[in-house]
Amino acid sequence: MRTTLISLFLLLPWLSSAQDSIPSFSLDEAIQYALEHNYSSINASRDLVDAQKQKWETIATGLPQISGAISYQNQLKQPVSQIPAEFFGGEPGTYQEVVFGQPQSASASATLKQQIFDGSYIVGVQATKTFLDYSQNNKEKTNLDVRKAVVEAYGNVLLAQESVLISEKNKATLEKNLYETRRIYENGLGDEESVDQLQITLSSVDNQLKNAQRLEKITLQMLNLVLGLPTESPTVLTEDLDVLTQKQIDLGLLDTDFNIENNVDYKLATNLTEQRYFELKLAKSRALPTLNAFVNYGGNSFSDSFNFLSSGQQWFGSSVLGVDLSIPIFSSFGRSASTQRAKIALEKAKTQLTEAQEQIRLQLESAKSDYILAVEQYGTSKENLELAERIENKNQIKYSEGLATSFELRQAQTQLYTSQQEYLQSMVDVINKKTELETILNQ
Repeated sequence: MRTTLISLFLLLPWLSSAQDSIPSFSLDEAIQYALEHNYSSINASRDLVDAQKQKWETIATGLPQISGAISYQNQLKQPVSQIPAEFFGGEPGTYQEVVFGQPQSASASATLKQQIFDGSYIVGVQATKTFLDYSQNNKEKTNLDVRKAVVEAYGNVLLAQESVLISEKNKATLEKNLYETRRIYENGLGDEESVDQLQITLSSVDNQLKNAQRLEKITLQMLNLVLGLPTESPTVLTEDLDVLTQKQIDLGLLDTDFNIENNVDYKLATNLTEQRYFELKLAKSRALPTLNAFVNYGGNSFSDSFNFLSSGQQWFGSSVLGVDLSIPIFSSFGRSASTQRAKIALEKAKTQLTEAQEQIRLQLESAKSDYILAVEQYGTSKENLELAERIENKNQIKYSEGLATSFELRQAQTQLYTSQQEYLQSMVDVINKKTELETILNQ
């Protein structure tokens, strides 16, 4: 007994730790978790950091650039030159072989370059703000897409779980009916058709239960994937589907003032227009001259052996200051064609922006209509379910009293099962349609 108690005390901390490690989420908690751990959201954050680094990379190209160069040469066999021998007191018309210089040489230099004027650099720096805005808007769109995906996946898990519970309840009721009907038939007081009818219904419900159990596992794995968790994680959902649906019914959302500039798709379309505008400026800037300055300082050393690192080695210094001016004169109308293409691209972007505005307004009206329909369908499905339950209950009583046939009972049961699924789906539709509307409103 003592050994058993000691073992239990040793296991308790481990069991508590294992229980704490099981992820548990409400819908809002799942959304917040996904915004930090979803794979697409993580990469969107990295893209934003990358855009900031790219902005500085562009700016740095116009700032002072320093480069160094070191060179070493060892002439294994030096070239020989011929000089008229008369220079050395020899006979005219003859030549003397001469080797110039020492076989080994080294040089080291440093160059400072500074861009003074470059139209493309100015445009590039201006365009970095647009590129950074695009990355931020893309991150915002990713977050909205992740939020929508979490809501849909969360609702699908709740739907699958409720379907399992309802199917199990229906199956238990049918098994009881089939058992009682079979006993009556075996005692010679019923007909075989009644048993067969119930058996058909039970087989159908059993298949639905098995499918719902499979879907429960699959939908949970899909939710884990969206959350950024391992797919086999035993995630627990703390929301109730009916309560969650009630919280999502907010018709006041339909009266929310809509500012299209807050819509992320509009922002991205605007970014595209701005990008095309800077591409046009870049094409025009290629007709401007570029001016760069540089200063260079270096040294050269010569020797018969490698002793360039010794303190007594002599080095000969040199320095150059210069300016480079490049003037584009004639490109066989290539620059003109590039500029015209950039103008066409800008006009196309403006047209796409106008189209995006109209599409977004249409999407808003459609989302409002779908949300209203989902709420209305939810109310209707709830009423239909109550009616179907009463009808099925009455037929159960009639059947047990011999006033209804097995076929009539099966019809009532099938109608009930259909109403149950429609009711569950209507709740999920309310949640999803509200999320779609909030995505357009950027709420």
